[in-house]
Formats: sequence, structure tokens, C-alpha cells
Amino acid sequence: MYVMAKDSAVCAKRQAVNQLKAILVTAGPELRDELRSLSRRRLELACLQLAEGDDAVDPVARATRFTVRVLAERVEHLGAQARVLEQRMAEVIATHFPRLLEAIGVGPHSAAVLLTVLGDNRERMRGEASFAALCGVSPVEYSSGSRQHRRLNRGGHRQANAALHRIVLARLRWDPRTQAYYERRVAEGKTRREIIRSLKRYVAREIYRLIDASRSTPGDLRAVRRMS
Repeated sequence: MYVMAKDSAVCAKRQAVNQLKAILVTAGPELRDELRSLSRRRLELACLQLAEGDDAVDPVARATRFTVRVLAERVEHLGAQARVLEQRMAEVIATHFPRLLEAIGVGPHSAAVLLTVLGDNRERMRGEASFAALCGVSPVEYSSGSRQHRRLNRGGHRQANAALHRIVLARLRWDPRTQAYYERRVAEGKTRREIIRSLKRYVAREIYRLIDASRSTPGDLRAVRRMS
């Protein structure tokens, strides 16, 4: 439930941001020049402070200022909602699976998505290989003769796959062990896509083992699945 609510808040926020920027593209030169050089966060704060002006102001300019301010308020409100929902996810996961959030690159949202997928498919889980296949990160062979190749697995749960992808990107940026592995595979002639595909498989194995080690009762995973 928390994941669903947060995803809808983030989607609505993105839509409001795009609408705000689209309005500014066609706004009058005075307003456009006032706001064009600002970063996104400073732009939102500036839009929150916009005044409509009195009745003597051009009605189109007045409507533009009012609409931009309303959209900025919507963006602010939806961002606050998303933060509250992520905090709720973190509290639930920390209660039932504390070791999961200690893993490098694993945030509350990614953890909640993976736990939900695992909890929804308990009867299919025979081990970490089954979890990897469910997430679409198990290798798919397409070798020919002496050439050994594996391609991207386009099956599996795409949200879980995206969660693993986010974890890998975070580790490539912050984790020295992952960075060393990346450099070693590059030296072997592997492409970035191939390396990320391998890393996602390793992360799936690690996540499954952390979940399996953390859960103390069969009800833990079901409880987290319902709430997240």
C-alpha cells in the first residue's frame, strides 16, 4: 500500500512539474526572464511566492501567475507526501528485516518493492536462483559455437528488476568493491551493459540471503507485503 501510494504521488508530482515548466515556456517575457535561470528547487520556491497582481494587470499574466503558484503548491505537497510514505516504509522494514536496509544502495522504496514481490510469490521460491529469475536477472544463454554469450532477460517482474538496477547504480557510484569489480570486468573486455547485468544477479543473491536470514517467523514477510 505504501509503495502504491508513493508511486502515485511521485507520478503526480512529475506531471505537475512538467505542466509548470510548459506554462513557463509560453509565459510572458517578464515572468519567463525572472524564472528561467533558476534550478528546479529554487524555481518551485520562487513560484510559491508569486503574487497575482491587482485587477489592472493583464488577465492572461494574472492567470499564469496564479496557475504557476497552484502547481508549485501541488509539487510541494506531493513531495511531502512521498517523503512521509518512504519513512513509513523504512519503519516497517526496519522492524521486520533490519539487515536489508544496512546493505549498500538499498533504500526503503527498493527494499519494499523486492519484499512485496517475494511475499507475493512465496510458493514459487525454491531459493535465490528462483528469486533472480522472478526479478528477470537470471542469465539467458545465446552462445554459438565457441562464442559464449548471455543476453538481457526481458521476463520477470519489471519493478523488481528496476529496483535491482537502482541498487547497482548506487553501488557503482559509492561502493569501492563494486567499482573494483567494474574496472576488472572492463579490462576483460566486457561492456557496461554486460557488467550491470552480472551485478544485478549478484545483488539479487545478496538480497535474497539477507531477507532469508532476517525473517524469524513466516508471518514477517506477509506482514510487510500487506503494508508495503
